[in-house]
Amino acid sequence: MDEAESLNRAINEEIVLCPYSAVWPILFEEERARLVHLFSNRLVAIEHIGSTAVPGLSAKPVIDILAGVDSMAQADALIKPLCDSRYTTSLAYNATLTDRRWLMRWANGRRTHHLHLMVYGSEVWNQRLAFRNCLRESAELAQQYEMNKRQWAAEFKTDREAYTAAKGEFIQRALRSASQSSL
Repeated sequence: MDEAESLNRAINEEIVLCPYSAVWPILFEEERARLVHLFSNRLVAIEHIGSTAVPGLSAKPVIDILAGVDSMAQADALIKPLCDSRYTTSLAYNATLTDRRWLMRWANGRRTHHLHLMVYGSEVWNQRLAFRNCLRESAELAQQYEMNKRQWAAEFKTDREAYTAAKGEFIQRALRSASQSSL
């Protein structure tokens, strides 16, 4: 399989959830170290987010990485250097995003990493970390999320946007609930 075919397969990959793997945090740390080496002076912080960051939770086997920048202009300036270092992105998709930029790594026709560039300390940055932390702290919430993700993965197997939108509603409800319980 050549690189173009591998990328096309990764872009159109169906949504499949896998049981938790202890390898996921290791893969995150390896990519974090690579990003620090390449971009240490431009990334404020790098965090492991998403389901692969929650021990015991089933997930798409794609490592979600949250990388903090000082501004969206800085995020935009990082797109080309990141693409030169084995990431790819959709400029059309990123043009629809106001608070982040998205990139993807792939190998052998499969997605391996999603990189989310966001302004460090922004509301969306804090929300991503808060949701990860809620899942880590509440086995009940993590179980509910996994159950719903299995349903959405079956329902939206080939529609990543619909799958992501369904997750978004759950995430917002969980964050509102966590916020209200901390008052």
